[in-house]
Amino acid sequence: MTQNSAAVFDGEYVPSSSAGVREQVAAYEATAGTEGGTLEGKPVVILTSHGAKSGKVRKTPVMRIVDGDRYVVVASAAGSTQHPGWYVNLVVHPVVRLQDGASVRLYTAREVSGDEKTYYWSMAERFWPHFPEYRRLAAGREIPIMVLDPHAGD
Repeated sequence: MTQNSAAVFDGEYVPSSSAGVREQVAAYEATAGTEGGTLEGKPVVILTSHGAKSGKVRKTPVMRIVDGDRYVVVASAAGSTQHPGWYVNLVVHPVVRLQDGASVRLYTAREVSGDEKTYYWSMAERFWPHFPEYRRLAAGREIPIMVLDPHAGD
């Protein structure tokens, strides 16, 4: 990551209100993912975004779903009827930082739809077996899927 792209996320960090998320993010970052790097034995990465309203830095562990040089993040919120906060952050501020183990890079998020979304749903469900259940629990909420493309110039 270049110095200029690293500076994009030097702002004030507001840790999650969830103790489990705070602890997982801290462990992951302190150990380059050797600790805090899984959920139910499946790998996670740390998604860093800017708050949609506050602009402050937010960090969230998400499932590690890779498609070539892209990452796929599913805004399932474990089947909640509400979108997770990070989804709104990505819509408003699409440039994000992603830490995958020791690798930290910038990406640009975009929401997918249609055939592309169908493709990524089938991929996501192979990575995380709970996604079909989450889709049922969402009670009619269309769960967004965001694709993270490598950020130009990083």
